[in-house]
Amino acid sequence: MPTVQAPTTNTGPSLDLKKRYVRLLERRPDGLVSFEFSIGWPELAVELMLPDAAFEEFCDKHQVIWREH
Repeated sequence: MPTVQAPTTNTGPSLDLKKRYVRLLERRPDGLVSFEFSIGWPELAVELMLPDAAFEEFCDKHQVIWREH
């Protein structure tokens, strides 16, 4: 009886959950920072806002990779 191999699946682009990306959108006059944050895939991001000090702490904690606008 012949052996049948399971079909290979396309896993798509590689995903590295250790990579965290930030793209700065705006530093507002009221002290809030608007930015995009993504994990693994820089193309898939959420837009967030934090006070300036919290934004700096967030970036340090996540060891972000900065993306150009």
